[in-house]
Amino acid sequence: MAIDLIASLFVAATAGLLVWVLLRWMPSLPRWLVPVSAGVALIAYTVWSEYDWYPRLSRQLPPEIEVVATLETASPFRPWTYLAPSITSFVALDHRKTLSHPQKADLRMVTLYSFARSGGMTEGLMAVDCAANRYAMIVAGSEITEAGDLTGAEWQPAKAEDRFQQAACKEG
Repeated sequence: MAIDLIASLFVAATAGLLVWVLLRWMPSLPRWLVPVSAGVALIAYTVWSEYDWYPRLSRQLPPEIEVVATLETASPFRPWTYLAPSITSFVALDHRKTLSHPQKADLRMVTLYSFARSGGMTEGLMAVDCAANRYAMIVAGSEITEAGDLTGAEWQPAKAEDRFQQAACKEG
């Protein structure tokens, strides 16, 4: 967030300075153009940065990491988001780290990465039972036994359109 603040102030200062230089060449222009251009540049950079961070970050992910969920939000502090909500966070599944249980091939352990615009990245584990169409977040104290039974976590039913389930159970 600090980098966004510094970048937006730099963009605003640059726009204001360019208009100030233009005023030196064309003194007939109104002087209020300097702060107005700085303000417009500040808002334009902020809007661009909000809408561009998700495509930019998701393009940088390796092909084996699949985005499975996004969260779009609108805020009164960012009124333009009521016209087009911006993506503020997303979750990606790492296929490189997917493990199948040796006793139950339909029981998978997947690694999830949660990315937030303002909060960085967190990593978590999820157990997915492809045969029973259910999943459970792995938390401290959770364990999968040698027989393939999950203890210390609560299974949740997965909906048919659940992208976590579809991505985790995808073969190949």
